[in-house]
Amino acid sequence: QVQLVESGGGLVQAGGSLRLSCAASGSISLNVMGWYRQAPGKQRELVADITNGGTGNYADSVKDRFTISRDNAKNTVYLQMNSLKPEDTAVYYCNADRYRWGARILYWGQGTQVTVSS
Repeated sequence: QVQLVESGGGLVQAGGSLRLSCAASGSISLNVMGWYRQAPGKQRELVADITNGGTGNYADSVKDRFTISRDNAKNTVYLQMNSLKPEDTAVYYCNADRYRWGARILYWGQGTQVTVSS
């Protein structure tokens, strides 16, 4: 069983920066790792994800402000968030997947709150 543990959330003023980290327990090789977020009253949405080969994918709303990276040796994914805006306020969830016997298995972290004040 894989557990994802996030850290790095908090309160920051608009224009500031935060770095989120998500460490996966165990030595299982994970496929895509990423970050989703959910604001109050809204659906969970993809922020960014990255393949185990290092190819990143971003939501339009965060392009040029956020950078996703991963360390496969540590089974850890990072999200560097710069130029934060109040609309970035949400609970951020780490996500990862792997395939076992052809079936896709999804894992989620418990979430970390990011609050951006204006």
